[in-house]
Amino acid sequence: MSNKRVIFFFAVFILTTALSLTVHAQPAMLEQPMKNFTLYAMGGKTVSLADYKGKNVLVVFPRVFAAEGRYCSICNYQYAELLSLAKTAKEKYNLEILYVIPFSDKTINNWIDAFPDQMASIEQMKIPKDNTEQSIRRAEFAKNFFVNKYEFTKGEVPTPFPILIDSARTVSKSLGIFTNDWGGSKVEQDIPSVYLLDKNGILKFKYVSQSTVDRPKNDYLLKVFDSFLK
Repeated sequence: MSNKRVIFFFAVFILTTALSLTVHAQPAMLEQPMKNFTLYAMGGKTVSLADYKGKNVLVVFPRVFAAEGRYCSICNYQYAELLSLAKTAKEKYNLEILYVIPFSDKTINNWIDAFPDQMASIEQMKIPKDNTEQSIRRAEFAKNFFVNKYEFTKGEVPTPFPILIDSARTVSKSLGIFTNDWGGSKVEQDIPSVYLLDKNGILKFKYVSQSTVDRPKNDYLLKVFDSFLK
């Protein structure tokens, strides 16, 4: 391991530990400023919510895991969808996306590395494994939910917006969305959520999922942007 990587790991540990000692539960309230936070991003730089004053911001919290050792397919699909939304949102709405993950940079790197295989798995879900009613029903759900097909090359997964390392769970715990048991899945995870802030840092919209398949898609988010952003 290089000296630079060791220094980065140590810096992440120091920052997240310090934050975990100072952050208190303070759920985000509509029409109020969202509490500022500072986290390391993949790549090494620090990012603060306050850095984006003057821009609209969509803060996204995925589950990442659906079970022990199994990634959340819907989260992966949502990330792929956000990639296609990011450019349009930036140009039309002066909007930046922050993607916050409650795990270490190593876990996040593994998640990114597995992304092409995860997209291929989603396509496989659309094909019934056998002729049983359950298998056919699952395949129909996959075809109706994962409408678009996304393909990525290993080592070339785009990261056009900051992926923030909330390994101490300081941000997700302060928002009340970190849990070890949700949707029938007993694994460390964030409840999937999105928070939309206007250019003054005021929370205009939030969406905390009520079930594992309850996630706002791009067409819905675009309607939200049109409704709340000027």
